[in-house]
Amino acid sequence: MELIITEKDNAARRIADILSGGTYDSSRENGVNVYEWGGKRCVGLSGHVVGVDFPAEYSDWRDVEPVELIDANIEKTATKENIVATLRILSRRAERVAIATDYDREGELIGKEAYDIVREVDEDVPIRRVRFSSITENEVQNAFDEPDELDFDLAAAGEARQIIDLIWGAALTRFLSLSAGQLGNDFISVGRVQSPTLKLIVDREREIQAFDPETYWELFADLVKDETSFEAQYFYRDEDDNEAERVWAEARADEVYETLSGRDAATVVDVNRRTRTDAPPAPFNTTQFIRAASAIGYSAKRAMSIAEDLYTAGYITYPRTDNTVYPDDLDPEELLEEFVGHSTLGESADSLLEADEIRPTEGDEETTDHPPIHPTGEIPSRGGDVSDDEWEIYELVVRRFYATVADPAEWEHLKVVAEVDDARLKANGKRLVEPGYHDVYPYFNTTENYVPDVETGEELSIEGVGLEEKETQPPRRYGQSRLIETMEDLGLGTKSTRHNTLEKLYDRGYIESDPPRPTKLAMAVVDAAESYADRVVSEGMTAQLEADMDAIASGEADLEDVTDESREMLEEIFANLADSREEIGDHLRKSLKDDKRLGPCPECGEDLLVRQSRHGSYFIGCDGYPDCENTLPLPSTGKPLIMDGECEEHGLNEVKMLAGRQTFVHGCPLCKADEAGEGEILGDCPDCGEGATSPTSRGEGGETAEADGELVIKTLQSGSRLVGCTRYPDCEYSLPLPRRGEIEVTDEHCEEHELPELVVHSGDEPWELGCPICNYQEFQAREADSGSDLESLDGVGAKTVEKLVDAGIESLEDLSDADPDAVADDVDGVSADRVRSWQAKA
Repeated sequence: MELIITEKDNAARRIADILSGGTYDSSRENGVNVYEWGGKRCVGLSGHVVGVDFPAEYSDWRDVEPVELIDANIEKTATKENIVATLRILSRRAERVAIATDYDREGELIGKEAYDIVREVDEDVPIRRVRFSSITENEVQNAFDEPDELDFDLAAAGEARQIIDLIWGAALTRFLSLSAGQLGNDFISVGRVQSPTLKLIVDREREIQAFDPETYWELFADLVKDETSFEAQYFYRDEDDNEAERVWAEARADEVYETLSGRDAATVVDVNRRTRTDAPPAPFNTTQFIRAASAIGYSAKRAMSIAEDLYTAGYITYPRTDNTVYPDDLDPEELLEEFVGHSTLGESADSLLEADEIRPTEGDEETTDHPPIHPTGEIPSRGGDVSDDEWEIYELVVRRFYATVADPAEWEHLKVVAEVDDARLKANGKRLVEPGYHDVYPYFNTTENYVPDVETGEELSIEGVGLEEKETQPPRRYGQSRLIETMEDLGLGTKSTRHNTLEKLYDRGYIESDPPRPTKLAMAVVDAAESYADRVVSEGMTAQLEADMDAIASGEADLEDVTDESREMLEEIFANLADSREEIGDHLRKSLKDDKRLGPCPECGEDLLVRQSRHGSYFIGCDGYPDCENTLPLPSTGKPLIMDGECEEHGLNEVKMLAGRQTFVHGCPLCKADEAGEGEILGDCPDCGEGATSPTSRGEGGETAEADGELVIKTLQSGSRLVGCTRYPDCEYSLPLPRRGEIEVTDEHCEEHELPELVVHSGDEPWELGCPICNYQEFQAREADSGSDLESLDGVGAKTVEKLVDAGIESLEDLSDADPDAVADDVDGVSADRVRSWQAKA
């Protein structure tokens, strides 16, 4: 029997389908899917099934000094015991083994972990390595026809990263967390790549905070030729002889304005025409793919998660690559022909195939491991094989390939300079003459600016003059894609890890919003590191370690030398930290409180702080507790973020609830508490009102109790709204209402329930909610049809449910009982912290 080992279950299923011609049988062994056909068995791992960790005696943070971790022994232990057990069982029956994990540093290490497990069972069984860049029939078949050997140097580089990241992260995380007294789920996280990346974000925020705006003025005039108006802007030559538009002296701006306003016409003194070639873009590497996906609304993490799914399904090539040069064996014409006749992509493919010669563009980076990201020629059906989001990313990849084999575009530029006394005006027009690649890649801006054709000496009427006072703006925050590009430029992390580093910063509460903005805790951690251990946030140190790991991969260094060098660096850092523990702790504790402070408690004057209950829910409590027990509720949806804006009435910062696409501004918690109460009566309560027949309206002996319950619109202190019974808490009948928007009670009534129909006014279009009982019944029916109660959690959509079910979590009960770290390991794109938040809500 031949045993084939892949990195994940979905890859195992796909490869089994290809190699068996769709005839495989599947079974379960220790809860693991095994695919079998013709003397072969294929099993998928779940990424790393073996991890590195310290021995058990180092696990108690309070009993072990963080510095002791630097030289502690490191053990390898099974992190997915059921998969490891299954692999051992299958290895005993195997006559040969093929390792088919992803072909990159991480995939090679995962393959080496599987290799070691097999070798523990059988020292002699032949083990071969198969590599492919797309899970398509031809490439998989070719890979198995031409197997290779495991690259032990590449795997060692991945193992060195694991060990170094463990030592650095654990030692520094424990030191800062213990210094600040911040343990449990809210520990202060530090990482070898994470911390320099955080410093990039913090440094940009410091620039923004320190920015001192300057006032300047710009002047515009509308020029007219043949009743056609176009805008021109005043400019002058600065001391470096560059064209400048900003006027820094108000007196000069007023002088120019008077000059332009006092004339009826301007004379054309210069006309410049030129044609510019707009070259097609280079093929996608990982960083440029993330950048392009960001431009159409996808976060780095989401884009990579979708790309990995498309790769596993065989629709695109491996999405983790630095390469920007297509391999010689890629035939662009043959690949284009696969799309001919497709309803969405076929027309563009047809037009490209009409070219006399098809020659792809090339980028600056050429590697030999994986090609640039491109389609394989297997086309999914939208709404069938892939979701709408997956189709958008797939089409982006296809159209980028189209762009790389398309013609350049051509722009015609026309610059007109007109003069009024000593004041000059310029108008820049541009027109797309030849669309070229823009016809097949509609993601770049092709906006044209019309300027009429004029001649030198021509008089143009002045129709209007404008003077605008402006201020210089601070530098913009890094967007996710720009941050990943900067990390790449500085050598921070790898193509496989950069987007995950950002996600860790979000999960740990160091950054919020998009573009990422650092919290006060992030500012404090970077401040402390710079003051007492600058190398922790130094990109130079991290980049050097990355270079060392590359040297391991190429056989120029060994794992032990590189990890020893890293330990020495860390020992030097701890030597500087040792005498500053108390100062660092005070600094971090103050910043932790600053991140949670809303303002003064109205009852005692102490600070009101955002707090979290042991069940995971958030509320506002007084820092004077237990002397002051004043609390205010917060919505159950989302994680609270304290905003800069203050309530004029109460002096408290407003609160935003971060909940993915359902993020909303809660506002001032005291205002929400003041707004709480009952509104308009809608009608009788169906459980205890007049004519009610349910058990809640009857006495102990079955006799009918007093039936006087009525339904009213209620606003709770948490900001939630509902239709509830006036006899609460004796009657708990309630129906949910939208949190936002003005609720209008109409004159139309539901014939079945005799309640008025409701309309919610929020946004451009009113939402006709209708009868609140009918509306809720329809909602319950939809939930029942969805087949899973997991989708009732905020942030859990159908695709995530599918991944959770694949990991054995089919209900809220399963989720509540699960180990968050194990779920995070099994489910792509889901962190352990996010699982914990779902568990709290569940």
